[in-house]
Amino acid sequence: MATGFLAKAASAVTLPVAPLYGAFLSYMIFHPPRRPHHKTPADLGLTSTDVNVPLNGQRGRGLHVWLIPGDAERVVVLGHGLGLSKSASLAHARLLSEAGYTVAMFDHRNHGKSVADRAGWGMSDRHTDDVVAVVRHMRSMDEYAAARIAIYGFSISTFPSFYMLKREDCPVDAVVFDSGPALELAPLFRNFVAAGGVPIPGPLGAGPSRPVVESVASSAAVAMLRVQWPPPLGGAYERTPMLFLTGERDTMIPASGVRALAERYPLAEVHTLPDTEHLQGIKTQPETYAETVLGFLERTLKD
Repeated sequence: MATGFLAKAASAVTLPVAPLYGAFLSYMIFHPPRRPHHKTPADLGLTSTDVNVPLNGQRGRGLHVWLIPGDAERVVVLGHGLGLSKSASLAHARLLSEAGYTVAMFDHRNHGKSVADRAGWGMSDRHTDDVVAVVRHMRSMDEYAAARIAIYGFSISTFPSFYMLKREDCPVDAVVFDSGPALELAPLFRNFVAAGGVPIPGPLGAGPSRPVVESVASSAAVAMLRVQWPPPLGGAYERTPMLFLTGERDTMIPASGVRALAERYPLAEVHTLPDTEHLQGIKTQPETYAETVLGFLERTLKD
């Protein structure tokens, strides 16, 4: 009991700095410590080539891509979750490669082996630029110039994957979303912080300081996006088939928020995976997951 009282007292003492630390965390959300690739395509029996995709305004290193060749007429551009790297999506890449697709796996900026970008403003456009850059690079290659292309996003990176449909000069044929996006932005950042997605040390992580840190971090992260959300209906949002995969037990980006967004768009399909937490669908429901994803891509990327 005394220990609990001391923890609350320490948290109360740190309360004046809680907003500052929350603001720091909002920056850290988009600039996380880099995680090395824990596996490579070769570890899963996949043949790949390393590709550097240049980014406008960035010198030298751009986006690091593993290009796994397959059918040159059907390409899937594969992202990853926030704070992870493209190696987290290798199981999905194997699923797609075994089905015959060419797969382009990329690290978002500030992740994996891609470029560091210290900017703290306009993060929505910056991460959308990543997706667009990989799609354009694939179309610039002679063998894939006429390919039908799908985007495949995960968790918080589903948001730029969705937002890139505003780029009318970079059309795609289909989009697949795993564990996002949702209708509202602030709750997902608050959930991300609450789940330990970024570190909250000592007294700031308990008592009266904790909710202040979470609230400031989530609201500041939304402001850093500088985005109109949700995107208005029209253009590619009316023409592009969309598949939303969401977990019944997802507390990071709940299924209800995903469905609330998807129902706004006429070609959106939502599949809720039972007994499934955030980003765990390919593990908890492997057969249903594979059938749903491959069936959708077969319908939407056919000639």
